[in-house]
Amino acid sequence: MPNDLTTSGAPPLALHRYAILCVGATLCLIFVGGLVTSTGSALAVPDWPLAFGHLIPKLEGGVRFEYGHRVAAGVVSLMTLGLALWIWRAERRSWVRWLALGAFGLVITQAILGGITVLFQLPLLIAVTHAATAQAFFCVMVALAAITNPQFGAASTDPSLAPPTGLTRLAALTTATIYLQILIGAVMRHLGAGLAIPDFPLSYGRLIPPLDSGFVMINFAHRCGALIVAILIATTTVRVLRSTPRDPWLTQPAWGLLALLVLQITLGALTIWSRRAVLPTTAHVATGAAVLATSLLLTIRLYASSTSLARSETARLRESRPSIRGHGARA
Repeated sequence: MPNDLTTSGAPPLALHRYAILCVGATLCLIFVGGLVTSTGSALAVPDWPLAFGHLIPKLEGGVRFEYGHRVAAGVVSLMTLGLALWIWRAERRSWVRWLALGAFGLVITQAILGGITVLFQLPLLIAVTHAATAQAFFCVMVALAAITNPQFGAASTDPSLAPPTGLTRLAALTTATIYLQILIGAVMRHLGAGLAIPDFPLSYGRLIPPLDSGFVMINFAHRCGALIVAILIATTTVRVLRSTPRDPWLTQPAWGLLALLVLQITLGALTIWSRRAVLPTTAHVATGAAVLATSLLLTIRLYASSTSLARSETARLRESRPSIRGHGARA
């Protein structure tokens, strides 16, 4: 009985590698987008889709960052189109083909949202939606890279490597919480509230700052969210490492997730201590996306491992059970 995660004809390794390249390009695009906000260059080019009425504007000042972001977005869009076409031709799983097509739809939606953001002078709702769509698109690209791996769904059938019940749900909850935390951070950034609380790890020298303004409240919400995310990541990682210590398919992203969490907290602190210097601030945005991607990858692999083991066990039981027809013949 074929697995719904895999087919007898695995996708080519070259396709998987190209999907990984697309993920890397998308992460670079997120970094460049963060650079636009960090440098205050979001409206350096006031028109769209042209730039000062030209295809290529004079590259000076903030125009370099804003126009560079547009070029990077165009490259990623073309790469995503190529990935979707390749998957549609080489992939047998229909849901994977439609997911690839959805990725292309998301990147086009993201480009349109970016244009609306410029044309309407950075409205908060559209700007945050633009950020949310960027992270959703990144997640889809990570998922495509994961499921085009020829080894995907071919996890070990050793029952001792089976993830414990509930671990996949915990990883999914962690991923969803990270996504929500990124959205809170996007609201904070676009409100210009990144330094509404100027000290760290305390807040105005306290555990809880005076919540007397919306800027302080959103900044403190982001800090509280970071604490919740840290607890969830630590819990998920420890459970993976304890329950499947001999399965690198799961332990590698778990260790990576923990390392990225430490880096992200460090970058968050540096962002405050440096008064939002461009490099740590932008790296904080990109690392947040990497944390989300790694958590999603771990979730997908946990689900694939659990499903593969469950199907293997079902097949084993069916093979060990004598058929009704054979039993009747012997009688």
